[in-house]
Amino acid sequence: MIEIAAKLPAPPIGWNELHATVEWPVRAALGESILPFWWRTIDREQGGVFNCWNNDGTQLIRRDKFTWSQGRFSWLWSRLADLPARAGLPGTEAEYRAQAARTVEFIEAHAFLPDGRCAFLLSEGGELMEAVPGAGPAPSIYADCFVAMGLAEFARVTRDHRRLRAAWRLMDFIEARVDSGNFLTHPDPIPPGYRSHAIHMIQLNVALVVHAAALALGDPETKAARERTTALAATIFDTFLRPGGRLVELWPESETDHDTVLARHLNPGHALECLWMLLSVAVREGRADWISRASEAVLVAFQHGWDEEHGGLLHYVDQTGGLPRGRRGESTYEKSVEGSWSTKLWWVHSEAIYTSLLLYRLTGNGEARRWCERVFEYTMRVFPQRDPAVGEWIQIRDRAGLPLDRVVALPVKDPYHIARNFIQVLELFSSCQPTP
Repeated sequence: MIEIAAKLPAPPIGWNELHATVEWPVRAALGESILPFWWRTIDREQGGVFNCWNNDGTQLIRRDKFTWSQGRFSWLWSRLADLPARAGLPGTEAEYRAQAARTVEFIEAHAFLPDGRCAFLLSEGGELMEAVPGAGPAPSIYADCFVAMGLAEFARVTRDHRRLRAAWRLMDFIEARVDSGNFLTHPDPIPPGYRSHAIHMIQLNVALVVHAAALALGDPETKAARERTTALAATIFDTFLRPGGRLVELWPESETDHDTVLARHLNPGHALECLWMLLSVAVREGRADWISRASEAVLVAFQHGWDEEHGGLLHYVDQTGGLPRGRRGESTYEKSVEGSWSTKLWWVHSEAIYTSLLLYRLTGNGEARRWCERVFEYTMRVFPQRDPAVGEWIQIRDRAGLPLDRVVALPVKDPYHIARNFIQVLELFSSCQPTP
């Protein structure tokens, strides 16, 4: 949103009505529920934030700190310090900035390994821990990605060139490891013989944040950062966004594997999350063809992912919708797809709200508006924690919408998707105020 605000077209007919329906509940959810919860989770003694909560947010189940959550919190609190639409939200610019700085300092003091990788799991005081027995301290490149995003966003907000250079170095290191194939992706290992959309999506996310920071600081590498975002977007369009609007999660290297569960399954949440990034790049670059293809893919993700029986978006579906089908193997990934396909996840729905709203803002597509209204109603009815003394959202529910006492991937309640998407919603509305 930071990079494309000046390039948005005139708002579509009906924008005022959608603004009136969505903006106030989003602001209230952030100000009265989500942000107060995360203010309470800050470790004011050791640094960082406690993130290992049970599903309903009522119990801190362990005091360890996952690095990717620390990176996400650094990004979030930095963004909140620089949010023009912060009116009515708890905390001041100075408070957000100071806490972001303390979290960045905790990461810098404890998360980096001698070889430049980021540790995945730290103790309360910052000591290295093994999240996966025998896998060492760095079983997931995703931790590196979120640290890079946290450093870059903090650099943008504070005009800190040193932190921006650190984010650049980490982004380059991530890219080199991905290109060489020498990386791990706990908790979702990529099955052999497949290319992963998720790893390209997170690289695009990192590059977008680094580019925004470089642009704000007048960094000499701004052009290179922009070119990197465009190249990553092109890879996703060319490899993973198939004719007909299907954004595949795993692309098989062998033609004989297109009938497998791995190749056939779709992840509607990941598709919608990636598509707002692709739309952002497409608008910035003036690529009408990319806007058209991404628009089609947004609607396909909703059409295939929506649960017509119970409402909401399913976690995984077959490429034609419904229960994932195809030839089966024994990978951890397949077991996850088959074991959790019908669950309803919080992050999927907050990403869906923002992506459908952005598509409607850009194109005036009436179907995008109807999906936005539909997913917004379901999400705000189903996910929020109803006890105001607790706040935040109950993150995982069963197909019928009942809470599940389980974790999604890591044992965390993460300070990211809801707040990020709702900040993006407020930024989108603030870019064009309703006409009288």
